[in-house]
Amino acid sequence: MRPKNEPETYAKSVFVNCPFDTDYLLIFEALIFAILSCGFIARSALEIADSSEVRIDKICRIIGASKLAVHDLCRTELDATTMLPRFNMPLELGIFLGAKKLGAKGQREKSCLILDRDAYRYQTFISDIAGQDIRAHSGQPELAVSNVRDWLASTTGRKSIPGGAATWQRYLRFKAQLPEMCARA
Repeated sequence: MRPKNEPETYAKSVFVNCPFDTDYLLIFEALIFAILSCGFIARSALEIADSSEVRIDKICRIIGASKLAVHDLCRTELDATTMLPRFNMPLELGIFLGAKKLGAKGQREKSCLILDRDAYRYQTFISDIAGQDIRAHSGQPELAVSNVRDWLASTTGRKSIPGGAATWQRYLRFKAQLPEMCARA
């Protein structure tokens, strides 16, 4: 549920639902940068490391406190060891869509971007979302940044958000300057 005393935080909060593994790290970092660079607050289950809180409760709380969300469904293949898929990302997308559909008025104003590696791959494992605009990033951080930037500008109507190419160039400059910034800190 949205905190009643933080309407501005709610409107600017973007829940990020994506893989948290090393293979996805470059895209994850680029997505977070794009969200912050566009003037929004990036939120995820990683923001609080409190072992006393049940993870699904934490996810529900963050989703409830976020008007916006980016859901990347790119990691649904079978695990090599268990031969089972991981469906954490589709589950969290379902929670977000449920909050939008069934929640109170503020929750019904939610908006999200659904990403996948390939344009129509999601139809083979989550066909119930067919008809929704899914954007493909082809595993390329630059394309993911552009998708997030375009969606944020479109969904909020903000004309002041720099274009996708400009956001990507800002990210590359940031990455180049990061080691020096860390050394100074």
